[in-house]
Amino acid sequence: MNMVAFDLGGSGGKLLLGRFDGKTLRAESLHRFENRPVAIGDGLYWDMIDIYRQLCLGLRKAGAAAGLHSLGIDSFSNDFGLISRSGELLSQVRCYRDDRTVRYGNEIRRRLSPRRLYELTGNQNARFNTLMQLGAMVEAGQGYLLEGAHKLLFTPDLLIHFLTGEAVAEYTMASVSQLFRFEDGDWCGEILEAFGLRRELFGALSMPGERVGGLRPGLAAELGLGSPRIISVCEHDTASAYLASVCGGDTAIISSGTWSLMGCEVPAPIICEEGLRHNVANEGGYPGHHRLLRNVMGSWIIQEIRAGCRAAGADYTFAQLEAAAEEAPAFAFPLDVDDGRFFSPGAMPEKIRGYCRERYGRAPDTVGALVRCVCEGLAMKYRWTLEILERLTGKTLSTVNIVGGGARDSLMCRFTAAACHRPVAAGPEEATGLGNLLVQLVAAGELSGISQGRQLLADSFPIRRYEPEDTARWEEEYLRFREIFLENNEQ
Repeated sequence: MNMVAFDLGGSGGKLLLGRFDGKTLRAESLHRFENRPVAIGDGLYWDMIDIYRQLCLGLRKAGAAAGLHSLGIDSFSNDFGLISRSGELLSQVRCYRDDRTVRYGNEIRRRLSPRRLYELTGNQNARFNTLMQLGAMVEAGQGYLLEGAHKLLFTPDLLIHFLTGEAVAEYTMASVSQLFRFEDGDWCGEILEAFGLRRELFGALSMPGERVGGLRPGLAAELGLGSPRIISVCEHDTASAYLASVCGGDTAIISSGTWSLMGCEVPAPIICEEGLRHNVANEGGYPGHHRLLRNVMGSWIIQEIRAGCRAAGADYTFAQLEAAAEEAPAFAFPLDVDDGRFFSPGAMPEKIRGYCRERYGRAPDTVGALVRCVCEGLAMKYRWTLEILERLTGKTLSTVNIVGGGARDSLMCRFTAAACHRPVAAGPEEATGLGNLLVQLVAAGELSGISQGRQLLADSFPIRRYEPEDTARWEEEYLRFREIFLENNEQ
């Protein structure tokens, strides 16, 4: 059975061709492309037309490579497009890093308090949530777009609409939008009313594993495909990535990419005062696979350091940045990677230097020192998050499983093991695409469920192991970082 997983991230997209022979799953890269937001005036946008073009380029390659049974699409969460009743795209798709939610933050919070929103949804209170973006539109006088739109479609559902003409709202995307209530299993009426949003704007919920439809008439022939089924997978990329964790038991999972999403699987949402205080997110997954997690800034900062160096005429590979960090002095600049100044794109080296000058009166003077302080800050924030998760769940998370692109970064894996005092299992690297493929296999009846799928991944893809080293030094330094985290958490 041949399948395609289209995985769209904040820095790039890819199509994986999955081949399952009944015993082993193989995944090969069909097509990859860069994906960066475009700044126009005060706005930050995704080039959805080019993203769709890249999707079609990859599907043409799939048509040439093999007969295709099904396709699943996943991406980052919260961003959306608006379509008319005839299916036309009504406006450009904004990027979740757009600053408009900050400009209108006070007005948005007056409609419903962060506490009430957390009580209703269990979602983290974050500037990038779908609700915050909609609130900013209303406050900016763009409510007419919402009033005139037929449907709001999350990014994967928008791409599926381009392919099929269908307009649905996949569950894992809805579950993190700050518009959905787990208790009701539906859009939250109190939130919709507070923000003046029509219930009809949001599509009917589609669960992971359901068939959405087929390609539009003529499109299959244009792309050189047969009649592949379009499947609602876990369209939120974190939900797909978590499905690919093969460690089992009480494991802390880090889906490591542009963002680092650190959490664990729980049988049901945990919505409580401590979760609110630490802004812990409850997120839906494949039925029976809820996630409890915190967002950590992730490799975004490293990506932006690299972009800043490139703009200055020094084009480093990620491997070169890692090697430079290895040689830099340890713990010279304790850094909170979740400081708000690091959220938006542009001038990242100077933002980090400015942070360090404010706190320490000096700043990193080499690219290796810049990257090292970010890597140490990430590892320490993982330790901080691990402690929060263990308090909330009441259990010890004995292993850390890093899945996704970050599993390739041996320096970060070693730092994480040392900071967390836990062994780290690294892999699978293509976790999001593999989780996407697992849902397609279950939907096709090739697998009995996710447990069998995880065993399939364990048998098909290698996992690297890292044991904690130099833990006494890391423990001593963690106390310094912890003071910074506590300070910022109380602000």
